[in-house]
Amino acid sequence: QVRLDESGGGSVQAGDSLRLSCIVTGVSASNYHMAWFRQAPGKEREGVAAISFGSAGKDYADSVQGRFTISRNNGKAMVFLQMNNLKPEDTAIYYCAAGRYIFASPATRDPTKYEYWGQGTQVTVSS
Repeated sequence: QVRLDESGGGSVQAGDSLRLSCIVTGVSASNYHMAWFRQAPGKEREGVAAISFGSAGKDYADSVQGRFTISRNNGKAMVFLQMNNLKPEDTAIYYCAAGRYIFASPATRDPTKYEYWGQGTQVTVSS
């Protein structure tokens, strides 16, 4: 059974930092592109950041570029999202997702490319 378990969410003030973690079990994470998505109440799901299976490729949403950093540790089957200078508009449930690598496919923030999803972790940023 494949599981993605997120942790690290919480309630912080604007300007603070949080580090989200996601651990993957049931598949070999090194064969998967990984990504973080978020969804705020009343809004569509947004792809925040993606990282290729070997970490060579990364992609960020314009809204988080320069503030968020995605990384991974395949030995530990984990992916991380370091979030700095948080803003109230970053408030959302954050989801970790895994999409199997297919030859030459890039890391992408397209949710249709990801077949496994976590349950999400809440991030709340107050002004």
